[in-house]
Amino acid sequence: MIIIGEKINSTLKAIRPAMESRDSAAIVDLAKRQYEAGASYIDVNAGMFYDEESEILQWLIETIQQSVKAPFAIDSPNAKAILAGLKANKNGKPIINSITGEKERFDSVLPLVTEYKTGVIALCMDDRGMPETAEERIEIAKTLIKRLAGEGVALSDIYIDPMVRPIGTGSHYGIVALDTIRTVKSEYPDVHIACGLSNISFGTPARRVMNQTFLVAAMYAGMDGAILDPLDKRLMTSLYAAEALLGIDEYCINYVTKFREGELEV
Repeated sequence: MIIIGEKINSTLKAIRPAMESRDSAAIVDLAKRQYEAGASYIDVNAGMFYDEESEILQWLIETIQQSVKAPFAIDSPNAKAILAGLKANKNGKPIINSITGEKERFDSVLPLVTEYKTGVIALCMDDRGMPETAEERIEIAKTLIKRLAGEGVALSDIYIDPMVRPIGTGSHYGIVALDTIRTVKSEYPDVHIACGLSNISFGTPARRVMNQTFLVAAMYAGMDGAILDPLDKRLMTSLYAAEALLGIDEYCINYVTKFREGELEV
């Protein structure tokens, strides 16, 4: 499972002051704890700092990579900010988070993907807006995959985000996301899925329970990557158990190892 640690994000009130004050120790500690908890990538987002986004994104990457060797998911719709992050990066192949089918955004981000040979998260939306149905999302996903592949991006470097929406605002949104994941992964097995997991629970009580349940359902549908909180021990426990149940973790070796290391919350 490809785990993109979501915690270094300027939209989170708990971490924003550390970015504002350039608190290197706090940023490094959070990145390190996510990496040690199982994150494959560390997402870095400075989007709330509008005028300073490029500078703060560069600072985040330069600061974290001095102590943590995890690659980055450089999280911004702003090509200028993404470029600043790419230039600062020394931690191996990053993922750009993200591109969409919107013409302006696609045309500005694509050259960075091809020049720096990055992975890229592609959101299932275009100039028509955010689609309501699975059929619309699948159509957009197919178009994005074909366009990216046509520009030389390897299928294994494409991460489709099915655009998970809160179940509390529409009872169909869980099924829409799962159907999108299932179809895309079935038709393009080399393409990854990178789901913004916690979006499903926004506005509902006991969000962690909803996240855990959706994680398992999405993994069964074919999701092989997620933007999530690796410090949520119960969520990670569900992930390890699901990998074992789905045959991803042969002979439950990783599950048993995590249990022996005290990493499972039981």
